[in-house]
Amino acid sequence: MQQAGKFRTIFFYKDYFESFFLKQRKKVKDKIVWVFELIESVQRVPELYFKHIENGEGLYEIRVQVGNDIFRIFCFFDEGKLIVLANGFQKKSQKTPKQEIERALKIKEEYESEKK
Repeated sequence: MQQAGKFRTIFFYKDYFESFFLKQRKKVKDKIVWVFELIESVQRVPELYFKHIENGEGLYEIRVQVGNDIFRIFCFFDEGKLIVLANGFQKKSQKTPKQEIERALKIKEEYESEKK
């Protein structure tokens, strides 16, 4: 159920994202939480923080930057308002690593097959 003032809800699927999150330093964790709250509470999330991945089969990336460190968290929608978190990683180059996208797609497949 949607809470008042929330446009969408973020859901941790298994421990894929959580294991990444727990390894981060406090400043990074705080920024990730802040971005999650923003995504849940504003109707139109700025692309700076949330972007659809082209040819990503329904994948989106949550974008977090702390100083010069850039982090990406892959996610996807379930029934429009629920954002399911897949994997997170620290981005070290301009191009998103193909294996991270493949991993996110596997997690999405797993989630969808378990849901049936």
